[in-house]
Amino acid sequence: MKQYHFEGNTLVLKVKKSPIFVRAIMFFFSFVFFIAPISGIALSIVAGNRFHFGFLIGLLIFGLVGFYLLRISLWNAYGEEVIELNKPNVSYEANYGWFKDGKKSINYELLSYSAKPIGYEEDKKGALIIEGENTKIESVVKMPIIQIEELIKILNNKSNQQRL
Repeated sequence: MKQYHFEGNTLVLKVKKSPIFVRAIMFFFSFVFFIAPISGIALSIVAGNRFHFGFLIGLLIFGLVGFYLLRISLWNAYGEEVIELNKPNVSYEANYGWFKDGKKSINYELLSYSAKPIGYEEDKKGALIIEGENTKIESVVKMPIIQIEELIKILNNKSNQQRL
C-alpha cells in the first residue's frame, strides 16, 4: 500500500494506521482523562464538599494529558501531511482528522529532496525531507525507503518540468 498520493501540486503523505485494538485503547484513555476530573468534581460537590482551587489544577493537568493523548490517537487513526508545491513556496500542514496543525511554508528557488532513515536499519523506513536554500521541511510520516525514493523521482521530474 502506498502511503503517498501526488496529484497536481499537492502531495499527501498518510500515516500507516495502528491496529484497531491499540487505537481503541488510546481513544478510551484520552476520553477518560477528560471525563474523570469532571465526574470527580461533580461527585465531590454532591457529597457536600466545597469547590476549591485543587479542582482547577486537576482539570488543567488532566485536560492537558487528555488533549495530548487525543492528538496522538487521532494522528494514529487519521493522520496525514499535506504538502503543496507551488512556485515560489512550499506549504506544509499536518492534518489530524478532527483538526489541523499550524501551516509552515518556505520560499525557494531550487528544491532538493532526500530521505532520512528512521528506526532500525533492517526496517528500511525513513522520512521525506524537502530542502530549500535556507530552510527545510521534514516529514514525520514513516514510509518504506523504496517508496520515498520512488516519490523523490516523481518530485524531481515534476520540478524539471516546471523549469522548462
